[in-house]
Formats: sequence, C-alpha cells, structure tokens
Amino acid sequence: MNYEKLLCQRVAAVPPSGIRKFFDIVSEMKDAISLGVGEPDFNTPWTINDAAIYSLRQGKTHYTGNAGLMELRQLIAEYMKTRFDVAYNPKNEIFVTIGASEGIDVALRTLIEPGDEVLLPDPSYVSYSPGIIFAGGVPVPVVTREEDEFRLTPEALRAAITPKTKALILPYPNNPTGAVMNRGHLEAIAEVLRGTDIFVISDEIYAELTYNGEKHVSFASIEDMWERTITLNGFSKAFAMTGWRLGYACGPKEIITVMLKVHQYAIMCAPTASQYAAVEALKSAMDSDYASVRQMHRTYDRRRRIMLDAYKEMGLECFEPRGAFYTFPCIKRTGLTSQEFAERLLREQKVAVVPGTAFGESGEGFVRCSYATATDKVIEAMRRMKEFMKNFK
Repeated sequence: MNYEKLLCQRVAAVPPSGIRKFFDIVSEMKDAISLGVGEPDFNTPWTINDAAIYSLRQGKTHYTGNAGLMELRQLIAEYMKTRFDVAYNPKNEIFVTIGASEGIDVALRTLIEPGDEVLLPDPSYVSYSPGIIFAGGVPVPVVTREEDEFRLTPEALRAAITPKTKALILPYPNNPTGAVMNRGHLEAIAEVLRGTDIFVISDEIYAELTYNGEKHVSFASIEDMWERTITLNGFSKAFAMTGWRLGYACGPKEIITVMLKVHQYAIMCAPTASQYAAVEALKSAMDSDYASVRQMHRTYDRRRRIMLDAYKEMGLECFEPRGAFYTFPCIKRTGLTSQEFAERLLREQKVAVVPGTAFGESGEGFVRCSYATATDKVIEAMRRMKEFMKNFK
C-alpha cells in the first residue's frame, strides 16, 4: 500500500507542533520543570464541577441542540454585553464549540476557498497556520516586532494585503508574546480594513487575563467591525477548564449559520456535562462569586512579576507582557538559536521552554515561558535559568 500517495500532501507536509515536542520530553525526565504548555495549574473551581456532576445525576446525558444549550447561549450573550459591550442574539449569532480551537477550525473552513490568503501576526499560536493550510488557504505571516511590543501595526497590515486576502486572524491578548492591543491600536487596524471585504477572526481566549490595569477590548466593539468579525472565546484559560473542551463563536447570523452547518456534520454538539459546567462558570462570573477566578488572576500576575524580575537579574531583555500567561524573553545575547537555547536549557538545567520559532519565523531569538505553573516551580525554574545564563557572561 502506497500510503504517501493516499495522503493529502498539504496535510502530511505540516510539521508536528513544536510545543508538544518539549512537553513529551519533559514528561519522561525526572525533576524537570516545564514552562512549556499553556495550561492553568489550577483545578476547575468546585462550584463548576458540582454543576456538571448534578447534571449527570439528573440524567442530562443526551445531545443538546447543535448550537448548544439555550441557557448557556443566553449567558454568553449577557457576558459579552456586560464585559465587552458587544451584543449578540443567542438564537442565531452564538454557538457552543469544542473549545476555541474548534471555533478557529470551523471559521476557517467556513470562509476559505482554495488559494485564499489569510493574514496572521507572527509570532502567534501554533495552530493558526496549519488550520489555514488544512482549509486550503495560504497563511501570510505579518511580522510583529519587540519594539512595537509585538502588536500588529496598521502599516504592516496594509503592506500585507493583496487581492487574494480573505481574512485576518487577530489573536490578542497574544500567545506566545503576552502582547495586548488597546482600543486605539484596534481602531487603527479597523481603519485599514474599512473599504475592504476582509473578514476578521478575533481569538479572544485570554480576554480575562490582562494586567497593569489593561482592560480587554473586543474587536467587534470597534465601530463598523461587528459585521465583519467572528469572535472566539472559551472557558479553558480564565476558568481553568482546559479538559472540559468548551468554547463559543459569536458573529453575524449569516456567518454563524454556515459555521453551525460544519459543526453540525462534524461534531453534532459540545459535551452536555461541559455545557452545564459552563453555565455555572458564567453565572459565577457575573454574580459576586468571582473570587476563584480573581485569585487565579492575582496569582498569575505575581508569577509574571517574578519572571520579569528574574530576567532583569540574569541580563535577559524582555518586554513587559500585559496579557495571557506567557513571557517572551529575548535570548539573542547568548549567541544561540531559539532551538539551541531550549535544548541546552532542558539538557543542562531540566527546564523546558518553547523555542520562539514554534510560533513563526520572527520568533527566532526568543523563547516562550509560561507562568501557568505552580509558583514554587516558577521560582525554581528562574533560579536554574540564572545558573544557565552564567555560561554567557
């Protein structure tokens, strides 16, 4: 059997995730500390767990509607309006997905024809470029720079647009850099898009994780942008619900209706127990009982400061990230590539970080360090990294 001939070549040619490679090595290495995987070290709050358990005891183990529980969609609509001042109709402008990741996949498959170009900031999340390729599109990286705090600039965006440009992925707060874009920055991007037919996929999974007084601004809240934006969000990061695999997509009904068709045939519906857990999560978020989420946020912020202070002591430059739970220090002064730095740090000090190149070519010279791990491990990892950096005085 000639498997190579059978395989779709554009899919087979996509390399494995650069994040998982180091995670797999760490899982087999004794006493290693991983700063590699972007998963909260906190457990899901028990009020959320209890809601799912209670739904099971009530026998709520059947399919929901394709779009998800109406109660959940109503709460998502209320949450989006209350937190980000964006209005969506829960009946036909919101549907529940298997994490924000399914939302990305479905959005791309809904919008992209073969050969369409999709712009994405570089560096950014590892799944965007493969997802574009799987959908038959052409990823077009738009370089973001440390001196711009890794924001997408209107100048860079304008220069990347061609007659083949179909969509822009806008992922802020950003993974891997921790960059954020405030209202002024987003309005500048909106001005470039006005007068075009370019659609925006706004991945806002880290919307609740901003620091230093930064308040997340949803791109759909910018004037004239609602009608051209799919907003993606979920429960994994803010509520420590990664394993529940639950997210949601919001947008114009004309787009959501077709996205829901893809979801309907490929997925049917998101897990029922997870949806009931999400109902409780959003009720807690909009009631006074938001303590567990706020405590997680404060802890992330404390770890962020620990990392930034440690980099300063060891002589590594790092712009101050104001979102998500990653730092993106520059390691160019070591003379090592990102890959070499990550491999040596893991081998010599048993600390796993992710090479910046896993997130795009412009990530060269940087590594991603996640502070979504226990504070004592963050402190120890920074101590080991300081020891490692003594090789490069």
